[in-house]
Amino acid sequence: MQPTPRTRRTPQNTQYTYALGRRIHHVKTYPVQSPQGATILLYGHENGVTVTWRGGRRLKPQTQAQNKTKDKSNGSTSDAIMIIDSDEEDASPAFVDKPEFEDSSTSTATSPLPEIIQTLDLALGTAALKIAILPMPNSTSAEAAWHGADILKRKIVFAVTCATNEVYLVTLPLTPPSNESKARPELRQSLLAANAGRGVWGETLTLLGGQSRPCEGIAITLVKPTAATRSRSVDPTTTQQLTRQSTRVIVAAHSREASGTLRFWNVPLDAKPGAVNRVEAFQTEYLPSPLSSISFNPTKLTQLLAVISTQAVRIYDYSTPALPMEDASEGPFPTQGSWLLSLYPPFTRGASMSTTRKPIVAAQWVSHGRAVLTLLADGQWGIWDIEGASPTAAGTSSGSLFSKASAGLRGSAITNFSVAGHLEGTSPLKNPGNQKSPAATGASGEFVPMTPHTRRDALALANAGPEKLVSVRGGITVTRLSPPKGTVTGDETAILWLGGSDPLVSVIPNVAKFWDSQLRKAAGGGNLWSGTQLTRMVRLTDLAAGLLGERCTGAAAIPKPATTANTSTGENGTPPVEASFPVEILIQGESRVVFVHESEEATSFTSRLLGGRKKAGDHTDLESTKAILAYPRPEKPNSVAFNLSIAHRPAAENAALLRSTRRPIGGGLFSQDQPRGDNPLPSTEAPVGSRSQGVGLRFINDLNFAADQPDDEQEAINRNIEEEMMDIMEIDRELEQMERERSTKRVFFEEG
Repeated sequence: MQPTPRTRRTPQNTQYTYALGRRIHHVKTYPVQSPQGATILLYGHENGVTVTWRGGRRLKPQTQAQNKTKDKSNGSTSDAIMIIDSDEEDASPAFVDKPEFEDSSTSTATSPLPEIIQTLDLALGTAALKIAILPMPNSTSAEAAWHGADILKRKIVFAVTCATNEVYLVTLPLTPPSNESKARPELRQSLLAANAGRGVWGETLTLLGGQSRPCEGIAITLVKPTAATRSRSVDPTTTQQLTRQSTRVIVAAHSREASGTLRFWNVPLDAKPGAVNRVEAFQTEYLPSPLSSISFNPTKLTQLLAVISTQAVRIYDYSTPALPMEDASEGPFPTQGSWLLSLYPPFTRGASMSTTRKPIVAAQWVSHGRAVLTLLADGQWGIWDIEGASPTAAGTSSGSLFSKASAGLRGSAITNFSVAGHLEGTSPLKNPGNQKSPAATGASGEFVPMTPHTRRDALALANAGPEKLVSVRGGITVTRLSPPKGTVTGDETAILWLGGSDPLVSVIPNVAKFWDSQLRKAAGGGNLWSGTQLTRMVRLTDLAAGLLGERCTGAAAIPKPATTANTSTGENGTPPVEASFPVEILIQGESRVVFVHESEEATSFTSRLLGGRKKAGDHTDLESTKAILAYPRPEKPNSVAFNLSIAHRPAAENAALLRSTRRPIGGGLFSQDQPRGDNPLPSTEAPVGSRSQGVGLRFINDLNFAADQPDDEQEAINRNIEEEMMDIMEIDRELEQMERERSTKRVFFEEG
């Protein structure tokens, strides 16, 4: 990444753009921080994977580190990394990297953006297409023993798929390499000396074989063998060896071989740097159609969420044999797993009855593996409640499909969403004939404010057929925050995005609170604007300013420190009006990444939506609403005439026109004789002698003047959005009544 980003401010947020100078295929945020407090970012490009350490304590300058190293003895430190070169057996001793850091972390008081501490390129010799990390909550290196895997306190563990069919499992030290390590003379002897797999950075590389085509998706999780799993091993000695071995990782990847193939590898993490090991798949599942994405359950480590875009979302368990009595596996896992559950999306909307279901863009586990959040191609989102994770079913086990009573569940299906809605900008226009009550459908059914821009997007997606919806690209990123002290599970933040030149990116700051808020609205509790920002889905706007014309190809989240993620309570112990996002949003472009921060100068999302909160002690009356009304007010005429002609009119015709209209209109909208009020626009009169030249372009000066005028903040503060929404809903009811009566009825829309 370049050291200094380009900054762009919008009314809602501030965007920091890093130009990477290479095509980006995938970006991931590693869930474990480095020992010095840096956030680790992984992104794949055309030559491999780049690891970036961002924030935390800075590396000391090379001269200071060298002087301090000379004064010390040859003892090892906690951050020391021994790098062994296995190709040189009789050469000089192994290089020991001892990175040293400053005592204080990088200050964000002057700059809200953390610095890039160090970067490291892991060259694979081919393009890295997809990166997979463990589905663990975010934590520090000292607290990273997820499911007893102590290696996570020292190593970065991730998997990557390449354009040349290879799949690798990579481990790398959590501590960033020092500048001395990157400046070693032996690395300059050959262009391939620093390639991944040689061990020069302390990394290990394991090749996962068996596939003949590039894998289009990958996921990893830890092995958690159970008694039933160990009992399937034919040789007891083999079972004991597996139990004594170090931490192992299960890697799953899918490709388009045949009609679709899903493979699983069991990979140990005890490989030595400098040697590339090879592991074969222990389970291969041939599918009737290719998958679009996969992800492991963060709690039930053996369950895999497989998304078939044109059909359904299915749950697969690789440790449960499909035919228990006929399984002849000699390893710790069966040769074939089981498909447990299918989750079907609703049907597409059309003029006639449609038998095609909406294409699924993405699906991810939420509620710590007890529910599934999905995003459909038309912008609809929904939550399938699998194990009674709904806030209304808390503490009950009746809604759990994987409880002890249904341990033998096979091939079941779910179609109804617990809650559902549309991303802002994709909501179809209200059609009472096609919408049911929230109680009957389980959907939120809330009224979404429409603007000319969002109305255009809604019409485009609502009228799109299945053949157009299949081409929509998007995704869901779920970030599991570190649990507070004294609790077992933490909050979850979800990012839903639909790509394109004008991307739609929405953030759910707290999935549990958002789910509870949607259920309350569906049951009739609370109004449209109740709650804080944490209970809403917030759309990020003006993202094209940071992407500079590039398409949005992904989104990631970086957890904020606990001190800046939440706001303190208000006076007298009252809850805060709103809390900022607990994560920092990262938007992925084709060759650049954009970090999106909430604007420091702009008010909160709630305040902007409701027109701003009144200042303390300010009790002035609100101005009249500017909404479109279904019926004209008595004191105003029923129609308004506008003259948009640029031709010059005689004075007599202008006088007659002024008497016949409500507001004075001159010879033309941009003519010389247009009367001017208290705030006249600059004159557009042409110089004497050139009256006939450029008559049709006189309005340019007026447009430039209007574009330079600042926004009326007082008008925005006094605006009553709720009343305007009620007026629009009144128009919808009137149009519905007209359609039922099938009679001619005139409705006048007056100007506000």
